[in-house]
Amino acid sequence: MVNTYQLERIKDLAEHELIQRCLNNDILAQNELYRRFAGKMTGVCIRYAKNKDDAKDILQDGFVRVYLNLKSFKSEGSFEGWIKRIMINTAIKHYHKNLKLNNHSDIDAAYDIGFEPNILNKLAVDELLKLIQLMPDGYRTIFNLYVIEGYQHNEIGEMLGISEGTSKSQLARARNFLMKLIQQQQNASLNL
Repeated sequence: MVNTYQLERIKDLAEHELIQRCLNNDILAQNELYRRFAGKMTGVCIRYAKNKDDAKDILQDGFVRVYLNLKSFKSEGSFEGWIKRIMINTAIKHYHKNLKLNNHSDIDAAYDIGFEPNILNKLAVDELLKLIQLMPDGYRTIFNLYVIEGYQHNEIGEMLGISEGTSKSQLARARNFLMKLIQQQQNASLNL
């Protein structure tokens, strides 16, 4: 049985102590690790998921990978960044697993697609996340990797097993798709 003192003490552990206790299979430490990082990592997972249930699945799978790979964390760089990278990789694996149709198209088809960058400034973050979740899987994944995470198209291509041109094309189509959703939402609000 766990007492209140033990719970309070575990919350005060420094990150390196928490990691060490997790490596020693301390359940309280593992729960604390989850408590400390689940909120931020849920935000990462939601950006890649179709819905909250998928985000929860990615989060759960991601934390399993965190616990299984904790011994490989070398204390180089931020621990939170290391966890975030695992969550992104888990989301990508989830994307690959659920990929049924390959919607990728050639870069030449994307040249005529326009995008109005200022349109995003009019949206609240929650509204934008909901719209991003409506994107097809490929669009959403590439949009997140490029726009939110800051990866380059050649890196995205390597991660997803696609060409750099396909990544660029998918991003252009994702932006166009998002812009149309935003315009539809704005038109609907004007008609109320």
